[in-house]
Amino acid sequence: MPSSPRKPAPGVLTSLSPMLRRIAAEDPDRPAIVGRDARMTYGELHTDSRRISAALAHAFMDARAMATSGAHPPLPPVVAICLSTAFDTARAVVAVEAGARILTVVDAHWPVALQMQLIVTTGAAAVITDVPTIRAALHSAGWSGLVVGLDDLARTPSLASTHAEAAADDAPFLMLTSSGTTGTPKAFLKTRRQYAANIDVSRDHLGARDRVATFAPGPMSYSLTLYTLFEVLATGGRMHVADRLDELWLSSRVHDERITRLVAVPAAVTALTDAARRHPARYDGIDLIVTGGAGFPASARTAVADVLPHARTISYFGTGELGFIGDDRAGHDSIRLYPQVEARVRGDDGSDLEPGALGSLWVRSPSCSAAYLADTASTPLTDGDGWASVHDQGRLRGRDFTFAGRAGDVVTTGGHTVALDEVERAFDGMPGLSAWCAIAESDDRLGLRIALVTEGDAPPAAELRRWARERLAPAARPRRWHTVAELPRTAGGKIRRAAVADLVAVGRGRS
Repeated sequence: MPSSPRKPAPGVLTSLSPMLRRIAAEDPDRPAIVGRDARMTYGELHTDSRRISAALAHAFMDARAMATSGAHPPLPPVVAICLSTAFDTARAVVAVEAGARILTVVDAHWPVALQMQLIVTTGAAAVITDVPTIRAALHSAGWSGLVVGLDDLARTPSLASTHAEAAADDAPFLMLTSSGTTGTPKAFLKTRRQYAANIDVSRDHLGARDRVATFAPGPMSYSLTLYTLFEVLATGGRMHVADRLDELWLSSRVHDERITRLVAVPAAVTALTDAARRHPARYDGIDLIVTGGAGFPASARTAVADVLPHARTISYFGTGELGFIGDDRAGHDSIRLYPQVEARVRGDDGSDLEPGALGSLWVRSPSCSAAYLADTASTPLTDGDGWASVHDQGRLRGRDFTFAGRAGDVVTTGGHTVALDEVERAFDGMPGLSAWCAIAESDDRLGLRIALVTEGDAPPAAELRRWARERLAPAARPRRWHTVAELPRTAGGKIRRAAVADLVAVGRGRS
């Protein structure tokens, strides 16, 4: 049954430019973006972004590359940003967003073949890069688009066309890809209005405020980090960036730069708590930790409460395609939906299920994208009535949703339906267990059987079996136990279940 949310107020900010312009005029020396070795104030960022935006527009006119090929209706030009530092990437993102363009971020450390695939698939008309290998690959491939360095654009003299690139609120401005945890990444577009709905959630529920110092470590190719840049600058905050997640626990930046809000993947927060035990004074200033991108285990929440008792923890649930859906700040298993989100759970036949039944989550929200790019996905994102789904599995009771796993993470074994994510949660808090993943294996009798794959040194199978027996129904208990040296993960730290299953299938794990 669909839930009935309260109607939200419309987004008040659909572009970074008004906020940049206002603060640059009223408080130009306020820090905007801070890296380990560089920083920019709002006044400097406003000037820098206007200059780069105008230079890019001028370069497009010279190159006659004003539209992506084959788009119906024509899209604004896609600009791929592939820069070696998070600080420069942030500068470029703000500049590209200032015009009628679509930006996408390509990780400078990805294999060249993957970088090329993304640039070609997205129909990019330009690449802003300082990475020699991608420049050489584009040249060798005879790529016809514009390749330019950020410094070249920043050094361009001011041009009169700076203000000539206003974009409509409903025009796409950002191209993202799915995380790839359950298959090949799929590309989709976000409009300014859709991102404004996300920023409303950040302001109302996730602590994005005027002058708040937020640290979001990791490359801007992480959608979590990239979004944080937008929410922080759109609310007048201070964005602290780092090229690597480990700057969070290997440096004293949190203390030195008076950071009070942290946005990071759960794995980074777990490493942070270990560091806080060794250097407690470094992290006393943190009063809010926001996690996303994966479930935040109860054991990790407990560890934060132990070592950082003054810090609140909010774990939000959502996807790039759908935007923010809800959060579990109370520490319960269920996720409370945000007011602007309508939700329903459907069965395999597309019909609505009764409250509490396990099925696919479908939502309608102002932040939902409309479709995947045709060249990157074979399944639709939305139905004819505007309901969208990435086929997350779970149970809905009123305004509370219990996540059970991604598409493909709910399996049938011996006639029983089992959510692999729920199997994994049962092992949270087991002593001696650092990382683990539940998978499904072929079984002649059951069709599929549940197996648990642990990382590194782990308790013996007898202890794992006893733990499972005390916490799981018989059908959900793993029947096989494997150990691997290291579980495969995405760049953002999520365990890649399909890759784990492949490792075990080819005999790379110890049973």
